[in-house]
Amino acid sequence: MEASGLAAAACLFHGFSDPSRIAILRHLALGEHRVVDLTAHLGLAQSTVSKHLACLRGCGLVTARPEGRATVYTLNHAEALMDLWAAAERLLAATGDAVALCPNYGTATLPTAQDARDAR
Repeated sequence: MEASGLAAAACLFHGFSDPSRIAILRHLALGEHRVVDLTAHLGLAQSTVSKHLACLRGCGLVTARPEGRATVYTLNHAEALMDLWAAAERLLAATGDAVALCPNYGTATLPTAQDARDAR
């Protein structure tokens, strides 16, 4: 893969770097939705959903079409995204906690000695 391809891949994966964007994409896999539908289903603020949908549109992962006074969002490339989710689940299963414990991007922390004492 050439440098331009690597940069494009990094941009694509950056689009998946927020849990809210992943939740929106996974929900859109169920069918098209308006922002109000997504906020109700996902428990996110309207501004948060709108911001993430703008990012996903910019990445070419969703499209929008007007419907009356609302905008309806649809998932692009649904089959390719389902393949990506399946591959991600296999990779996560293979790496175990390593991704969550990553010192740069992980969200979990290693247990401390105090945690072990508290567990007793």
